[in-house]
Amino acid sequence: MAFPAKKFITSSFFGFTLLVALVAFLLKFNSSQKLFTVEELALYNGTGDSLPILLGILGSVFDVTKGKSHYGAGGGYNHFAGRDASRAFVSGNFTVRSKQRKRIRDGLTDALRGLSSTEVHSVVGWRDFYFRSYKFVGRLVGRYYDSQGNPTKYLKGAEAKAARGAQLMEKQKEMEAKQPSCNSRWSQDDGGEVWCDNGFPRLVQRPLEIALTGKMSKRCACYNEDQLGQPGLEVYSGCDYLAKRCRV
Repeated sequence: MAFPAKKFITSSFFGFTLLVALVAFLLKFNSSQKLFTVEELALYNGTGDSLPILLGILGSVFDVTKGKSHYGAGGGYNHFAGRDASRAFVSGNFTVRSKQRKRIRDGLTDALRGLSSTEVHSVVGWRDFYFRSYKFVGRLVGRYYDSQGNPTKYLKGAEAKAARGAQLMEKQKEMEAKQPSCNSRWSQDDGGEVWCDNGFPRLVQRPLEIALTGKMSKRCACYNEDQLGQPGLEVYSGCDYLAKRCRV
């Protein structure tokens, strides 16, 4: 049976059209995956009116020009423009190391060493915010992406640590939900107060906090009278053993 010429032409045209569309998509995709060096990214720091404003976080680069009032020269977030200052998103340290003042730790850096799992989780959260809110324009070659734009072990390590932080936070939330938290209030005139509608206020250590933040902390929880003999429960200083309200 002869193959109909019209059907062959139509099929070929459709295949060619699909190929052109695919090539166009790939070209567009690749053009949005620009690789920046540190020096190139520094040019987009908000000081040039003819250039967009870019910032990096965990090696991902975003166009934040629409937020020029914040990221442009004189803006409150201008210190993030033209660089990857991932650490500063959680540290609040916006210092820059200088040769003359080596003792100052560089705050505007992409290094996350020493941050807790919850802090790294917060940095990843900020990166996700920029993906949702601004245009992704490429990757920064260096700590988190190699010269081919592939993720490095540092990025994979940061994302794994952030995932552990999220799991620990959820586990801690589940643990603490089993023991109700105290009510609390504070005012400049009267100071602080904690109380329980049912039960008695006690200070108790948060066992996962060291893994989460690198330090131990306590919270106020409400316990029934038959639970007060448990180890690790601390009566507030100056508060009666069976008081339902305590000054703090």
